[in-house]
Amino acid sequence: MAGHSQFKNIMYRKGAQDAKRAKMFTKLAKEITVAAKQGLPEPDKNPRLRAAIAAARAQSMPKDNIERAMKRALPGGDSADYEEVRYEGMGPGNVSVIVEALTDNRNRTAAEVRSAFTKAGGGLSTVTFNFERVGLIQYPADKADAETMLEHAIMAGAQDVESDETSHTIYCQPDDLQAVRDALEDELGEPEAARLDWKPLTVVDITDEDQAKSLFKFLDVLEDNDDVQRVAANFNVSEDIMEKVGG
Repeated sequence: MAGHSQFKNIMYRKGAQDAKRAKMFTKLAKEITVAAKQGLPEPDKNPRLRAAIAAARAQSMPKDNIERAMKRALPGGDSADYEEVRYEGMGPGNVSVIVEALTDNRNRTAAEVRSAFTKAGGGLSTVTFNFERVGLIQYPADKADAETMLEHAIMAGAQDVESDETSHTIYCQPDDLQAVRDALEDELGEPEAARLDWKPLTVVDITDEDQAKSLFKFLDVLEDNDDVQRVAANFNVSEDIMEKVGG
């Protein structure tokens, strides 16, 4: 996710969606398979695969599921040929949204994503100018205090750190992601997440309860799509509105 406030909003909603765990595991497995297929099927020699496995472990994905996903990438495996695609547009409340997907049918995915935007009163358009492409690395809050995490991040070559009661989010240049991740891993162990992401340059404050409900419903439709791997959006919702919406 892009942006600490919007990231927290999304994670707040996802925390109450245990019924979607199977769908989440499917998406995590797809990323593992694609990562293993595009590079070496060995985590130690494939940063994307290592990050995908770390993300799966952070969500308590069973070890057997992870191993099966890796095996699908081997010759003779049953994995489909997935293509990485990206869609951009405006959602409810003039929120800019970037959708990243892995699909074996570009036409199907494009139609479904376009339909989600249209039904929400938005549409596809270029919005990446509202975001910065960054490397993102995340650790749980109990891994270190904020000052110590900042020191480690600076030494590793990162640009910025955002710490709160649940996590530390470290940002770096996209080309530096692997080097920064490796340096932090040597000091702090495996991160919960390490990936390229989108960080908002501008943020839209959602102050109306109905508007927040419309936005969350729209984002849920996107995230429920089997092909969609990640959604980034440049919004912030206050805690008061979040409580009223109820996740």
